[in-house]
Amino acid sequence: MNLEEYFARTGYKGSTEKQDLETLTDIFQHHIRAVPFENLSIHCGEKITLELEHVYNKIVRRKRGGWCMENNQLLGWVLKGLGYDTSFLGAYVFNPHQNTYATLMTHLVVKVVIDGKAYVVDGGFGVSYQMWQPMELVSGKEQPQAPGVFRFTEKNGVWYLEKMRRKQYIPNQSFSNSDLLEKKECRKVYMFSLEPRTVEDFRFQCTYLQTSPDSLFTKKSICTLQTTNGFRALIGWTLTETTYNYKENMDLVEFVTLEDEEVEKTLKEKFNIMLERKLVPVNVKGSYTI
Repeated sequence: MNLEEYFARTGYKGSTEKQDLETLTDIFQHHIRAVPFENLSIHCGEKITLELEHVYNKIVRRKRGGWCMENNQLLGWVLKGLGYDTSFLGAYVFNPHQNTYATLMTHLVVKVVIDGKAYVVDGGFGVSYQMWQPMELVSGKEQPQAPGVFRFTEKNGVWYLEKMRRKQYIPNQSFSNSDLLEKKECRKVYMFSLEPRTVEDFRFQCTYLQTSPDSLFTKKSICTLQTTNGFRALIGWTLTETTYNYKENMDLVEFVTLEDEEVEKTLKEKFNIMLERKLVPVNVKGSYTI
């Protein structure tokens, strides 16, 4: 495992000497535009494991993506190797269909401290809730980014992340009421504390999420990648391409339904993913919005 090979994977050619916010942002943006957030292993009969070497081989050498425990663990390793002050935090994801936060801590994020200021770096959420810049860990401050306006609020030691989105223009009106579309303009994303976590804290969750029939990840095959002006997502057979700020205060959201034989071709062309095993797409309704 080496940093040069990782940077070749993400296409980053900038400084590796500075530990400042600008460099961190550049490294982070190259990651989210090269490495998909995806759970395709579950639907290809592969097991997801959290050993760093396995994660490195999967993402860097096999040019796959991963979910938060893989993407953010790799990012944390990279940043620590460059000399950044990093640690892991654990979050509880908001379920919009149940209108409540999960009771299981399933989301791993990276905290980075630069010149005494703390930032959250999260390269493992995907779709429109994927931050594009490290977020300063400060309560109540609106932090506008290309995907929308993000904000942390803190109450009694618990931190909450929410995002305000723009209006959406959907040319294919047959998808205007899709259960994949987020209807609310302000959406809760997850909550967390500042208690440092380790990868060991996520072993049970990693197994549960890929085996339980109640898990979102067994109900949907997901692959999503950030672009220079929005993101792409393939959920089951539904391909979505979103362009941020297509018009003033409006995002363009384009949907298309793929045939079985188009799925793997689309993964290669749109996400640069070539699977070693046969994918069985899944999209059970509910519990996921873009």
